[in-house]
Amino acid sequence: MLISKKAIVFSIFLIITGIAAGAVGAHMLKSVLSVAQLQSFEVGVRYQMYSGIGVLALAALSQMFSSISNASLWFILGGTVCFSWSIYCLLALPDGHSLRGVLGPITPIGGGLMIFGWAWALVGILRRESVQ
Repeated sequence: MLISKKAIVFSIFLIITGIAAGAVGAHMLKSVLSVAQLQSFEVGVRYQMYSGIGVLALAALSQMFSSISNASLWFILGGTVCFSWSIYCLLALPDGHSLRGVLGPITPIGGGLMIFGWAWALVGILRRESVQ
């Protein structure tokens, strides 16, 4: 199975925006966020970068393992958006904002989706012999 061009493009988008968010965090948010908040922001950036790079690696491996599923990539990418971007939004919202109650649970759901996507990719690789 060929990996979707959209998944590759979206993973590159995550890398680009992850680099930009990391730069913003390093240069502009240090004076705005507390140390704990900055650490949370950095976790979001780190996982966003891991996912973007990881999906590109899976896309490369898909040439060797035809069983890597596009669905697993979309779970990883969707989970990353839920996880990382909910952290960014939570840090931007003031305490007591009504959306905080909605966004708070999205973070662990996103983490679960990422884990599921990676597990699905692993099962796909383990179930099949390499193409070569």
